[in-house]
Amino acid sequence: MLDFDFLRKLVVGIGEVSQITGIPTRQIRYWEEKGIITSLTEEEGKNRRYDYLNIKKILLIKELLDEGYTLDASVEKVKKRMAMIEETLTKMNQLVNKQVS
Repeated sequence: MLDFDFLRKLVVGIGEVSQITGIPTRQIRYWEEKGIITSLTEEEGKNRRYDYLNIKKILLIKELLDEGYTLDASVEKVKKRMAMIEETLTKMNQLVNKQVS
């Protein structure tokens, strides 16, 4: 069973995201500057932190880039996929909460 509490708590720093995804921290920062991804901590001087959905988004973009898509095309495709993933996770979470109640 999918542990939604775990997914919500799964927040890691930019170095860990780089290790998990194989994307250099410099590229992750660039994508954030371009508004492609958003860290949970955007305050000046604070460490960037990323949740599960950010990591999923980064992995999807990387996969499409590896397949030959441009960054812009990858981002557009990933936006659609992420909307579907978020909607699905929300529905699943609602079902799990109903079963627990």
